[in-house]
Amino acid sequence: MVLLTRKAEFSAAHYYYNEAWSQQENENVFGKCANRNGHGHNYTLEVTVAGEIDPVSGFVVDLKALKDVMEREVLQVYDHRHMNLDVPEFRSTIPTTENIAIAIWKRLEGKIVGARLQRVRVYEMPDLFADYCGE
Repeated sequence: MVLLTRKAEFSAAHYYYNEAWSQQENENVFGKCANRNGHGHNYTLEVTVAGEIDPVSGFVVDLKALKDVMEREVLQVYDHRHMNLDVPEFRSTIPTTENIAIAIWKRLEGKIVGARLQRVRVYEMPDLFADYCGE
């Protein structure tokens, strides 16, 4: 089995806010990130798939097909959007790096032909990222 990783980038805005808490509680936990106007990041997405190498092509997966799935399922939905307002899964879930990684996994799972989704890694900043490897 070989692991293959493809990278992509997207820019999006978000804020952290728990509706069950008061404004003060949100500010105590999330600081400036509780500002409902939001703030933006240039995210880096890494999608790792696992599989056997095809003896004819030498690939684990069709690279263009993987790129197309990432573009359709993630980039077209997330890029230049306000996560809390524009992305359905974050209307009721706080768009933390951790939750973004899980949401992307759910968007990609079962849609990559010829390989198994192994890991989704989302970088919010160069020194902050989350990995999700499924249940």
